[in-house]
Amino acid sequence: MGSDPRNEHEWERLDRNLNELLQELRIALPGVQVLFAFLLAVPFQQRFGEVTDFQQSVYFATLILTAASTFLLIAPTAFHRLTFRLQQKDRLVKLANRLTIAGLACLALAVIGAVTLITDFLYGAAPTVIAAIGFLLLVLLLWVFIPVRVRSQRGRN
Repeated sequence: MGSDPRNEHEWERLDRNLNELLQELRIALPGVQVLFAFLLAVPFQQRFGEVTDFQQSVYFATLILTAASTFLLIAPTAFHRLTFRLQQKDRLVKLANRLTIAGLACLALAVIGAVTLITDFLYGAAPTVIAAIGFLLLVLLLWVFIPVRVRSQRGRN
């Protein structure tokens, strides 16, 4: 048990880590599903034929990023199902952590892509650049810089 402040066995820690990951995925996946559904419906709207080449490229990149995010965030479920009862929980937790981080990165870029697409369609280039950069900075602050800073401070305490 060592220096574990929770005083838990390895299997208890793995169970807790997996449950925490599943709770986090339950928050992320509905957002991905809504975005994906929106993106799948967009080409069938009457005004989609009016999009510029830039908007069409942003749309396609956003669609691909959303699909990648979907696959990455659901991959731990497939891994777990295919390795069920093979005592692979340690590998599952480590792999799922990496897949979730990659899935969230794709999701962040997809959301920024959707904002870029809609802003450009409605308002043009200047507001689009401001919105895209603003949301990129926001996601970097909330999803990268703050967690990394907290993580680095933990090592100093």
